[in-house]
Amino acid sequence: MFDIIHEIGQTLRNNRLRTMLTGLAVAWGIFILIMLLGAARGVVNAFQYNFRNDDSNVLQVWGGRTSKPYKGYKDGRWVGLKDGDIETIEHNNSATVSQVTAYASVDTAKIATERDYVAGGFEAVFPDAFDANNHELLYGRRLNQQDMKQARRVMVICDRDARLLFGDASKAVGGTVRSLGLAWTVVGVYTNRWRTQAMVPYTTYKSVTGNNDDVYTLRVHLQGLKTEQDGEEAEQAVRATLATAHEFAPDDPNAVWTWNRFTGYIKQTAAMGYLELAVWVIGIFTLLSGIVGVSNIMFVSVRERTHEIGIRRAIGAKPRNILVQILMESVAITGLFGYIGVFMGMIVLEVLKRGIGDNDALRNPTVDLNIAINVTIALIVAGCLAGLFPALKAIKVKPVEALRDE
Repeated sequence: MFDIIHEIGQTLRNNRLRTMLTGLAVAWGIFILIMLLGAARGVVNAFQYNFRNDDSNVLQVWGGRTSKPYKGYKDGRWVGLKDGDIETIEHNNSATVSQVTAYASVDTAKIATERDYVAGGFEAVFPDAFDANNHELLYGRRLNQQDMKQARRVMVICDRDARLLFGDASKAVGGTVRSLGLAWTVVGVYTNRWRTQAMVPYTTYKSVTGNNDDVYTLRVHLQGLKTEQDGEEAEQAVRATLATAHEFAPDDPNAVWTWNRFTGYIKQTAAMGYLELAVWVIGIFTLLSGIVGVSNIMFVSVRERTHEIGIRRAIGAKPRNILVQILMESVAITGLFGYIGVFMGMIVLEVLKRGIGDNDALRNPTVDLNIAINVTIALIVAGCLAGLFPALKAIKVKPVEALRDE
């Protein structure tokens, strides 16, 4: 083994320029592969992070306007969702629906303290709304089931409103605000990049608004789904239930609007898999240019060493020894310059990570241990492929003809 390593080193030193130029093609191919894999991993990480607190087994439903006449009703009729739809959907779809929660809104209400006030109203929600909207709790607590059961006049507000109403967001918890002519206790403060509306228990909203049963959206929690087809069938069943309750055509796409997060998640997960596959395909084809270069240099090396190969065969070297040496030389060139490409790619990815930070589109664009192992395997396979045909040519050399070669 040490003799083979020594011979490989001597061969590379004797052809420094040629080896360097060929190796650069390998390094560039691996560099591009690492960059593509890192970027793809960053996209996948961002996708997983954005769904970290989101329940993917959810069908979101909004009211709409009919686009077809039905049972004497003209098209263009508004279909508003009602509180009673919660129990109806749960009862008629018990096999695929575990729970239904609702959102209602009072957009015109003001929330005020002696210090200041904010407009925009509040949302009436179930406790699951906190995680559903990716809120981050800063102070206090979330709304809970006891708030719902007892219809407590409690409120969770965003950090911006907390600063306006109390001067310091940390002092808001336990404070009192007024809205709809009633006093509410602030029990929590949250932050969110996009949402700023205050939240109150849904049951409290109903009690203070005279049991108003209008809701603007329903969150239907699905269960027992495995495939995209399961998700589509569950969605159609919910639409059929609402069609019966509100008397619109079941095939009317505009009567109610839906967002099937389950089927969306399945499609996006598949898309992430296709993305990584496409990156590997593109990277491997880029690496092929370097492999061709290594293969060519090995053919030249075999041609230049025909006399040497003949002597070795004449004194008893087996074809297997010649084959192993040529393959090892090829793997050495590919591996050495390949890892230079890996190292440079990881440096650039780290600079990119620090430069752009984490965002919704790209998050932690680096390569992990699994990718490094896969790249290592790719390098070994590439090196073997690059040296295979030159090695096969070398072992076909007849000793007598090789000794006569000048």
